[in-house]
Amino acid sequence: KGELRMQSLTFDDAGMYQCIAENKHGIIYANAELKIVASPPTFELNPIKKKILAAKGGRVIIECKPKAAPKPKFSWSKGTELLVNGSRIRIWDDGSLEIVNITKLDEGRYTCFAENNRGKANSTGVLEMTEATRITLAPLNVDVTVGENATMQCIASHDPTLDLTFIWSLNGFVIDFEKEHEHYERNVMV
Repeated sequence: KGELRMQSLTFDDAGMYQCIAENKHGIIYANAELKIVASPPTFELNPIKKKILAAKGGRVIIECKPKAAPKPKFSWSKGTELLVNGSRIRIWDDGSLEIVNITKLDEGRYTCFAENNRGKANSTGVLEMTEATRITLAPLNVDVTVGENATMQCIASHDPTLDLTFIWSLNGFVIDFEKEHEHYERNVMV
């Protein structure tokens, strides 16, 4: 019959299928697209990050993007506490969780629950607070005569568990110290 049967379909089965009929007189092709229109939520391909870092006093968005059809309803918990929208916490329509003005109390295990008429699933990550990066000594305005040298300083405090990188720019364009080494020099003090 030239029939293709598939059982227990998953999202991986979706795609373009091609049937090829061939005999001694030639070959002919026919194409068809298979769309998966109903599936329970799954975090298999896109789980929540296991470790999420957020700066003290800052803002974090934890994405919750399972595959599911139809679109699932989302809910979140921190530990065993169910989260609801408030002044610092917001659950977006796409399932993402936003937390603003991060404090040490926000650290913990966050779980996203996704449910549709085909089933439910969840994924968990741990939020850890880091000290915010702050400029402690900003560059100052400098007046120099053409041909003279100028030095600008920038010093920052940061969480000791994280790396810190300084990026300098001129009029909105990042300075490439390797290409422009004859004009600019970077001195890094530890």
